Amino acid sequence: MPPTTSKRKSTEPKSEGRGVQSIEIGARLLSALVEEVEPMMLKDLAQVAGFAPAQAHAYLVSFRKTGLVEQDADTGRYRLGRFALDLGITSMRTTDPMALAGDAITELSERTALHVALVVWGSFGPTVVSVKESGGQLNMNTRPGTVYSMAGTASGRIFTAFLPDAIVRDAIASEKRERADSGRVGTARFMSRKEIDQIREQGYATVEQPPVPGISAYSAPVFDHSGQLVMAITIIGQDYYLEAHAEDEFIPALIEAARGLSTELGYTHSS
Repeated sequence: MPPTTSKRKSTEPKSEGRGVQSIEIGARLLSALVEEVEPMMLKDLAQVAGFAPAQAHAYLVSFRKTGLVEQDADTGRYRLGRFALDLGITSMRTTDPMALAGDAITELSERTALHVALVVWGSFGPTVVSVKESGGQLNMNTRPGTVYSMAGTASGRIFTAFLPDAIVRDAIASEKRERADSGRVGTARFMSRKEIDQIREQGYATVEQPPVPGISAYSAPVFDHSGQLVMAITIIGQDYYLEAHAEDEFIPALIEAARGLSTELGYTHSS
């Protein structure tokens, strides 16, 4: 079995002392407005948040006074207010995406005992910006600055599946014009619409014929608050180790890490 138990960091939160319960309860209403996106009637908002309408109304009165919530004068529906917007903007301004991503790949590598790469869209296509090594002996040609093939690598396939079609077409055409000694990892190949749709549906990508024999990789997308692809997280390991527990251990851990980072960057499923 892979040494995941001993490697995994504790996820149990440390005690932070006594909090204000009414604030924690009221936050459920704000969370409901975030998740549902559209302005909501009182009864619907209360139901989603698990409140009685009268109790929800009391909280909403206070939220309106502070600017966290607004109520449309014509429809009576509630939506997030100006102060909530200011909080969100300030959070985005003070959040360092690369620092968050660095923490995410470090934790994933320690959890899985695999190499983990962080890949962004660069001038020449999918480009590695950080690699967290597992400590095991693994001979691979991935380091910061490595550029991946669009269709010939797991990371490249994520960008092929989630970037706008025009960008993908231009990148693939440019890759095909490159010389054989360009240094790009992976070989250009055809990707069907079915393959692209499957990646979008399952939330990760791999490649049947990896660039380095004996080395497997799986990659998952990371999105920002606007729903745009900003990077990919890729796990890399010797195929006898990675493939043995890919479905039940490593792919779920990869998707969890990518989704967690996306959430930290403001992404919601309605983005």
